[in-house]
Amino acid sequence: MTRVSTYGNYQSALLDLMSAQSRAEMAQKKVNTQKNATDLSGFGRGSETVSALKSSQTRIQTFIETNKSVAARLETQNLAMERVADAATAARQVLADAIAAGRMDAMMASLESLFMEAQDGLNMKHQGKYLFSGGATDRAPVDLPDIVGQPGATMMAKLAALPDESAAFRNDQLNQSSWLDENVSMDTGFLADALGTELFAIFREIQLAHEAAPLEGQMTDAQKDFLTTQMRLFEGAAKGVVERQAVNGGMQNRVDRLLESQEARKISVDTILSGKTDANMAEAVVELEMAQMALQASAQVISQLRQVSLLDYLR
Repeated sequence: MTRVSTYGNYQSALLDLMSAQSRAEMAQKKVNTQKNATDLSGFGRGSETVSALKSSQTRIQTFIETNKSVAARLETQNLAMERVADAATAARQVLADAIAAGRMDAMMASLESLFMEAQDGLNMKHQGKYLFSGGATDRAPVDLPDIVGQPGATMMAKLAALPDESAAFRNDQLNQSSWLDENVSMDTGFLADALGTELFAIFREIQLAHEAAPLEGQMTDAQKDFLTTQMRLFEGAAKGVVERQAVNGGMQNRVDRLLESQEARKISVDTILSGKTDANMAEAVVELEMAQMALQASAQVISQLRQVSLLDYLR
């Protein structure tokens, strides 16, 4: 027959066992996660501070990722503009060499190659999107249509067949803009027509002159004067692209400084948050050991209660 006091003893022992299990589980989580708690409710009165710090941490990390993406884009833009500027400079040199030699052998072929290089620079992509297309990033900003009846026409011939050089550009007028910090927004994009219209006008003028009177063989005085003028124009076009490249470089420097500042802020916030959330591992291990000992003791008490019997007193 069960004694009256047995139920109370069992209930008390079970409550102690459940409490010990709960403490052991919490201590084990603290050791495994190395955090004082796994959710905000576990931080009690400090939950608001932890929440605010985590929000700041997320916001700063977002700006860091944005700045890294913008920095990569600006670097690609620099390479593209350098390619266009180099094409303009090399074209000037081709004309200078022809004028110095007094002959135009292979001059047009060299200019055709350099024009295609400039076009490729303006059509450069970053992460699968055209850099200088404005908002129409899925559309090449420079697209020269074929000439009807002339399937083998050169690119410069296609340019000359257009009403004017501006017809070669298909970009819109929406500049790429990015938020780099809470209060810093920057227009980081450039447009193909702004970079290439002046240069394309020179190539087009030379091609039209070539179609009127082939620029080949011995150079006449009129051709020399014409090419000397175009040579100076190429120099000016190259300078214009380099100036925009310098603006791009200035933006690169600013993004780099912002990135350094944000990474320093993130380290500071991470340190403060760590002080609020990270567990003291020495204390956590001691708590776990004590909780496990309490759990074993509670289990042992229940085991002993099961063995208690009136027969023990009747022997």
